[in-house]
Amino acid sequence: MTLGNRVYGLAAIALGAIGLVWGDFATVWQPVPAETPGYGVLAYAAAGLLIAGGLAMLFRRSTPGGALVLASLYAVFALLWGRRVLAAPEMFGTWLGAAEQLALVVAGAVAAVGALPGEVRAGRMQIGSVAFGLCLLVFGAAHLILLKETAAFVPEWLPRRDLWAAGTGIADVLAGLALLSGIAAALASRLVVLMFIGFGALIWAPILYADPHGHIPLTGNAINLALVGAAWVLADSIARARRA
Repeated sequence: MTLGNRVYGLAAIALGAIGLVWGDFATVWQPVPAETPGYGVLAYAAAGLLIAGGLAMLFRRSTPGGALVLASLYAVFALLWGRRVLAAPEMFGTWLGAAEQLALVVAGAVAAVGALPGEVRAGRMQIGSVAFGLCLLVFGAAHLILLKETAAFVPEWLPRRDLWAAGTGIADVLAGLALLSGIAAALASRLVVLMFIGFGALIWAPILYADPHGHIPLTGNAINLALVGAAWVLADSIARARRA
């Protein structure tokens, strides 16, 4: 049982609770078409699965099952983003949305295979590292391609907001390359966790403070926490593989 699993699970519980209160998906991050038959029922069902899967992640014996539930649910949202990518591949924001959801899928898969035999686990976790590394490359590219939009999220009190936006983009790219190559992967994965925590503290927490009852601020913080948990799950798996 790792702290990464718990953070990943708590974020899912938070997303589920927000979904129950609003009776809606996290529309910016979970692009279920509004005209989908039974939209409201599906939103409540997704919220319930997020809470159930998140709770299961908090206990050792139920972690694999909870991880599979969450990975499967996030995979649906990733596929919905995939449709948007195919429809408008020139809009890099769609790639970013798909990569965010795919990173959550990867973390769930990595957590689920933690109970498998050693050799099988090691091989599949290597696939997870590569997949997460590709997501980080997309994150980094989004920061650099959408530099102006990214810089707008950087707190105004920080000097040269554009440099902070570019710097975090470069950091994402370097971390992604580290995971793809296996060079300094353990260090890179831990630094990614710290960077995502920084995003939450410097960007999303102030947004929530300014609008503590808003759907977007609440969900944005929960999604960022889910990405923190996802990166943490991966970092824990790399550390455990090195100790084996």
